[in-house]
Formats: sequence, C-alpha cells, structure tokens
Amino acid sequence: MTKRKYDLNIIIPILIFFMVSILSIKSASIYTSKSLGNLVFKQVTWYIIGILLVLIILKLKNKTLYKISNILYVIENIILLYLLIFGKEINGSKCWLVIPGIGNIQPSEFMKINLMLTLSIIIDKYHKNNNHTLKDEFILLIKTLLVTLIPSILTFLEPDTGSVIMYLIIYFSMILTSNINPKWFIALSISFISIIGSIIYLYFFKQKLFINIFHTQMFYRLDRLFNWKNGSGMQLENALSSIGSSGVFGYGFKKTPLYFPESSTDFIFAVFSSNFGFIISIVLILTILYFDIYIINLAKRTNNYKNKFMLIGISSCLIFQHIQNIGMTLGLLPITGITLPFISYGGSSLLSYMIMLGIIINITREKNLKFLN
Repeated sequence: MTKRKYDLNIIIPILIFFMVSILSIKSASIYTSKSLGNLVFKQVTWYIIGILLVLIILKLKNKTLYKISNILYVIENIILLYLLIFGKEINGSKCWLVIPGIGNIQPSEFMKINLMLTLSIIIDKYHKNNNHTLKDEFILLIKTLLVTLIPSILTFLEPDTGSVIMYLIIYFSMILTSNINPKWFIALSISFISIIGSIIYLYFFKQKLFINIFHTQMFYRLDRLFNWKNGSGMQLENALSSIGSSGVFGYGFKKTPLYFPESSTDFIFAVFSSNFGFIISIVLILTILYFDIYIINLAKRTNNYKNKFMLIGISSCLIFQHIQNIGMTLGLLPITGITLPFISYGGSSLLSYMIMLGIIINITREKNLKFLN
C-alpha cells in the first residue's frame, strides 16, 4: 500500500485535453459568431474555476461529498422542477438556469455527478450485507430506479434528452456491476425495451397522440434521430469533408476549410482533426482511450465500494460521451448534441468534468487503493 500526492496518469491527459481545447476553440473562432465573445478567454476562465473546484474537493475529501449527497440531490431536483415551471426557454428547452452576472448554467450536468454519488451510497449499503436475498435485490432495484427516474422525468420534460440518456447510462453501468441476480437485468431490459418500443410505435403510427403527450420539440428530436443517415445535412457533410480532406498532417492551425455550426462545441473534434490531420487525431484518441482505461483500472483496484461505484459511474459517463461525440462527428452515430469531455467549449459541462476529476484524484490519494508497480 502506498500513497501518492499526484497521479501523472490523470494530470498529463488533462493537460493535453486543455491544450487541444484551447487550440481547437481558437481555430473555430474564425467561424464563430462574434456575439458570443472571446470563447478562448471564457474557456480558460472556466478551466481556472474548475481547478479551484478541484482544490476545494481535495480539501473536503470524498467522504464529505457522500455525506451531503442526499441534500444536494433534493436541491438539484428542486432546481430542475423550478426550470420546468418557471425556466426561460432557450432554443426550445428550459434546461438553463439564468444567473445574472455569471450566465447560463445547466443543472442537469451537475445532476449526473450527484446521481453517481447517491447511487454509490445505496449500492454500498447493499454490499455491507453479505447475505443478499431476492427481496434485498428487489429493494435495491426499486431504490436506485426511483433515484434515477425522478431527475430523468424532470429533465426529459424540459426537454433535454441527452442528459436523460446519460442518467440511464450511469444507472445501468452501476447496477450491472453490483453483482445482483442476472434475472433482474432481464426484467429491467424487457421493461426498458417495452417503454422505448411504445414510444417508437406512437412516433411512427400515432403521431398526433405522440405530439400531444411529448410535444412537438420531442417529435422533431426523434425525427432527427431516425433520419440521421438519410439527411445528414450541411453540418455533418462539411465536417466529414473537412476531416476526410485534411490528410496526414492537416490544413494547419486556424485553417478549417469549411464552415459547420457548433464548431466549438459538438463538432470540435472535426475542427481539431482538419487542422492537425490523421496522425495527431489518432494521438488524441489514444490519449482519451488511455485516460478512460486508467479510470476503469482505478475502479478495479480500490477496496472502497463507494469509490468503486463512483468510478464506474464516471468512466461510463466519459466513455459514452467520447464514443458518441467522435462517432457522430464521423457520421457513425446520430447527432445528439453530446459534447467531447474536457475539450468542447462549455461552462456547465466543463465544471462537471472538473468536479469528477477532483473526485478521481481524491481516490488516487487514499490508502485503500492498491497501486500497480
């Protein structure tokens, strides 16, 4: 058993992500609306605030976060409910909390972290009892499902389907690794497929009823999802053209050949790849892969169940976002508006990743972690 103050396996990839983020946002600025201001300066500012949050978390320790997670869970759900009722609609959604002097904050980004904390505590309590019965497993499923469904429903109604997908990814990854009877997964899968199947049926065959239940915004989102291969649109076509024509070494810094919307957020990988080419893009993907695998290995090596499931939640969140964002940029997956962690521009999303980073670093510094030599 050893204790390390800093883990370079975590710090070095984050430094690389920071440099990639700043370079890509600066390069994307040639196509970014001037009304958005200096996005490079803003991103650096968000990173600085994020570092302060990391330092605060390191001071508090993860134990404090676990202790106050129930309070935070209630507060965040109240905020989601407030947005649903009184929130200002921006781009068809009420998912932004407008704070004067600061800007727009997206509470659903922070709900992901609190969901991980809350689920980790519930699963940890379950594991403290060695003699698990079917009743214990059923109670575990009901508790965790309710904890997940409350913010999922509130977020879905805003609507913010991307965050709901993340909640479900986190839930299933943590429950899947909780060592409960596989029969429960079959039951959950059947229930989940039935719900999704019913929604899809309404979308294709009962469109008026679908719109009455889920509203027009949700209909357009599903329409975009199901038709992503048939009508990719200018955004994806230009992004693919920019990447495909960049060659081995790319066009060069600030020389993105074509315009496409959301170049500093959803499609930032296309900007980076077109500027720096195939080789450097592969290096970035390998860095992302190393970072994700290292977090998974941390989960395997910790003896603390709360930390273990927290890391499982974090890794599932990051891995899904990495695959989804790069996949949609390359035309392999539907365009969902999910950003590239630590790289895409954004205040709320970046701060949520930095909070996760602080939690990860805390875990690497604890004595109950077995370090590999």
